[in-house]
Amino acid sequence: MNDGKTYQEISDFLDIAYPTVAYWAVHGDPDNLESFLDGRREGNFRKITKEYEELLLEVIEKEPTEYGYEFGRWTAARLATYLEKSTGIKLSGSQVRRVLERKKYVYLWAKYSLEDKQNPEKRKAFKEKFKEYLRITKETLERLQVWFWDESGFSLRVIRRKNCGQKGRRKKVTGQRRKGRVNIMGGLRYHDKKRINFVIQKGNADVFDE
Repeated sequence: MNDGKTYQEISDFLDIAYPTVAYWAVHGDPDNLESFLDGRREGNFRKITKEYEELLLEVIEKEPTEYGYEFGRWTAARLATYLEKSTGIKLSGSQVRRVLERKKYVYLWAKYSLEDKQNPEKRKAFKEKFKEYLRITKETLERLQVWFWDESGFSLRVIRRKNCGQKGRRKKVTGQRRKGRVNIMGGLRYHDKKRINFVIQKGNADVFDE
């Protein structure tokens, strides 16, 4: 750095990650070489135990409300905080995230379910009937076709987004907003993935039947 090298040039020269260079350039003290030592050598680091992993996998399968929290979903940081209280092992959110990745967990949008509003017996009977539909459409295509059908809408309203600008100056965007909504209804055929869709006025039962 004294030679005027950039973080990227130092990263390329030493063959280490750019974030590592940036971190130690800020946190390291060139007059105190011990500041570059791994803090885990001081005994503050606690290794992840088997019990910790088992508890982590147990907790992530349950809702936060079951543990008295008001938020609706777990994040790696929230999991780390809860497990620290339960086990005494302090980890960062990124460390917890790596454990979950190693256990084949991924961070995805949850899927809304209406199963709690449905009759379980009728649902089970329909699943059996649906299996038979799929069998028929595979073996006797001219007798039956199975389509998956859904509707979605897209707003034309302009949403104000974050912009990059000079500190102390906020960029301005137009206050005019286009009103309206485009509704699309379409289907996907099971056996050959043929698709069809329509632009519609409203997504209701009458349009669906039509």
